Amino acid sequence: MFVGFRDRDLVRRAASEVAKRAGSRGFRIMHVCGTHEWSITHFGLREMLPANVKVVAGPGCPVCVTPGAEIDAVAELAARRKAVVTTFGDVLRVPGARSSLAEAKAAGGDVRVVYSVSDAVQMARAEPEKEFVHFSIGFETTAPMSAVELIKGPPKNFSIYSSHKLIPPAMEFLLGSGAGIDGFICPGHVSTIIGARAYEPIASKYGKPMVISGFEPLDVISGILNIVTQVVSGRAAVDNEYTRAVRAEGNEIAMGAISKVFEPCDSFWRGIGTIRGSGMRVRGTYREHDARARHGVEGGGDEGMPEGCGCGDVLLGRMEPEGCPLFGKACTPARPVGPCMVSSEGTCAIAFKYRKVR
Repeated sequence: MFVGFRDRDLVRRAASEVAKRAGSRGFRIMHVCGTHEWSITHFGLREMLPANVKVVAGPGCPVCVTPGAEIDAVAELAARRKAVVTTFGDVLRVPGARSSLAEAKAAGGDVRVVYSVSDAVQMARAEPEKEFVHFSIGFETTAPMSAVELIKGPPKNFSIYSSHKLIPPAMEFLLGSGAGIDGFICPGHVSTIIGARAYEPIASKYGKPMVISGFEPLDVISGILNIVTQVVSGRAAVDNEYTRAVRAEGNEIAMGAISKVFEPCDSFWRGIGTIRGSGMRVRGTYREHDARARHGVEGGGDEGMPEGCGCGDVLLGRMEPEGCPLFGKACTPARPVGPCMVSSEGTCAIAFKYRKVR
């Protein structure tokens, strides 16, 4: 069905059209999605574009922006054997400010990797004598699953530590910070939940085009071509090029679940800083299942990256991974120093994997 989306000739023709329409003008286009970064790097799309059209990765990896202090707080719950901590595999090895969940597990803490929040709920039901805390991270894509489990009514020994974050406030923060962005490739997965309309106020306020793209090579190149065309013609609209998955209104049921369980709050993004209204805090109605309140662990962060680590600049699109002095030397996927080298969605991990190809 999607063979045409990987047609090399079509992709090359689209890339040539990007060069033609861009002319000699410089463009700096940002995406905020780890899967987009994987597609761009895996398929060598940057190498097809003219030198004056730059596509940079922003903070699209939820694991990478999770504060180290929050990782420390949850790791401490496990290390002191106050709770069984469940989370997703990518989180296990992310270094916190002082520790990691992998280190807490090695020290005897009960840390378990799960594939979904429902797996954690089932474990809590099967072991009612133990406290279970699920470390819930991710953007609008994963937040509905956490919300639904709380709505359904989990057992009394289950709570979540919410580190969920909202993407549009981060995009607005980047535009307001003078990052020199000409347009955004909007995240495909997030957009299936929040819909195309969610970006319209930001595009209108800052006069920047935003294009929702899928993840195949032709999807991404088409999105880049759309942004270049909009800028040259003086437009600044939200265009949905991923209509096979994204609707204007998004997934209203999922958004309803998020709204019922979570309320927006200011949130710290590791390597970036505090972004207003970008976090998801458990509402008072569900306080019984809010690990922050239940166990008295807050874990707010204002810490930077480890010494010498360039992950903060990578997340802001100021530096390519290879520009970090630790990249591929002191910092590798086997021994990560910064969070961007851990997750499969991390810009540094992706660059490391495909460095020989590049």
